[in-house]
Amino acid sequence: MVRKPSTLDEYLAGVKGERRAALDKLRKTIRSIVPKAKETISYGIPAFRLDGKIVAGFAATKKGCSYFPFSGSTLGTLAEELAEYEQTKSSLHFDPAAPLPTTLVRKLIKARIAER
Repeated sequence: MVRKPSTLDEYLAGVKGERRAALDKLRKTIRSIVPKAKETISYGIPAFRLDGKIVAGFAATKKGCSYFPFSGSTLGTLAEELAEYEQTKSSLHFDPAAPLPTTLVRKLIKARIAER
């Protein structure tokens, strides 16, 4: 049985190439926006907890990468700005060759924090 990662570093160690580079960049971006957030693994993926609540997360997928606001309404709040991205109710999918812009990540996190 494969051991599940217990830290972001362990999770990222299993990700290679463009997806790894995109997720490393996203991790640094999130850390710069919410430096007091604690890194954790939630639902098997890297996440960031601020004041006890998860405010952001990400994962590598077969086709690329995904960003998770850990809320069913955050993406709807920014629907116009996210129109060019594939998404579900709770995840935003992006090509690792075109990482999420810092300004967009900042808006996503700000919207998520405002929900709490």
